[in-house]
Amino acid sequence: MNILHRILHRPFFIRLLHWEYWSFNTVYLPIIIVWVWLSARARSFFFFSASNPGILYGGFLMESKKAIYDILPDGYYPKTLFFKAGTEGSTVIEQIKELQFSYPLIGKPDIGERGKGVQKLMNKQDVLMYAASSAFDFLIQECSPYAKEVGIFYCRYPNQDKGLISGIVRKEFLSVTGDGSSSIRELCRKEKRFILQLPELENIWGDQLDQVLPEGTARQLVPYGNHSRGAKFLDDSHLIDSALTNFMDNICSQIKGFHYGRLDVRFKTWEELKQGKHFSIIELNGAGSEPTHIYDPRHSLFFAWKEIIRHWKILWRISRLNHQNGIPYLTHKQGMLMLRENRNLQKKRTGHDV
Repeated sequence: MNILHRILHRPFFIRLLHWEYWSFNTVYLPIIIVWVWLSARARSFFFFSASNPGILYGGFLMESKKAIYDILPDGYYPKTLFFKAGTEGSTVIEQIKELQFSYPLIGKPDIGERGKGVQKLMNKQDVLMYAASSAFDFLIQECSPYAKEVGIFYCRYPNQDKGLISGIVRKEFLSVTGDGSSSIRELCRKEKRFILQLPELENIWGDQLDQVLPEGTARQLVPYGNHSRGAKFLDDSHLIDSALTNFMDNICSQIKGFHYGRLDVRFKTWEELKQGKHFSIIELNGAGSEPTHIYDPRHSLFFAWKEIIRHWKILWRISRLNHQNGIPYLTHKQGMLMLRENRNLQKKRTGHDV
């Protein structure tokens, strides 16, 4: 039994036996024929570009976070500063002081990918190091004061005032609770999700992982709600109701040219969120959004495929209606340029991401 336990807790077998850790291509390739079918019906492989006219490429790839924050209503997202790659750290610090940002802060690439390059900045030295190591345009943002986070997938058909929420994902950050005898490292080795993050945790925490926490004491190890950074995604779609939908309608109707995507929201309490109180929009993702509630460990791969296809069909309908209203699809040349830009960015990021 101990041998089997050790085998099943090796990273290779954890990834093999839990589809949520499979690569993007492995998950999506079996259903790509559905995308081809929708493209054929739209007579464009890049039909998605018409889904959100207010976002570059509909928010499928290469969208700027700064440009998206610019179309969000003021006060709905944390204070944010944009900097070009190579900006002197002293310039960054000067602007942070000028706008009276409060530490800790968050640094993130302007064009992101599943949480890569996102870093919590505790002090001035962290900011200077982040600015010096950023090979890409980046943002410095105040941390949201709210501890809870959800991703709410919202869709609204053109020429309709009311939209729909198609899924909610609740995010549990990577945290451990002490038992009074085990080190943080030992606690991590008991959980398969944590084992996959251990190499990165070693880089971040070092010898602090040898610390033994008192019984009942919790320690958050990763403060980001990204699946790739160890957050546990739980499907809370059962919480969809008219109050939450009205809240989302009110917010999203103020975002020009937005019809389809996921909003990642920090909030204080669920009831206050539905009332439009004590919340902050951390991210808005467009046509490239995943219905991330599929990554709940309780869901099968077949459930995930069903939900992905359901969302693709909604995306197709919205894009087609916008196209009928005069919004053009990307041409083949424009679409291939987008894919080349994204491919070149990924190649650069492989060697230079912060």
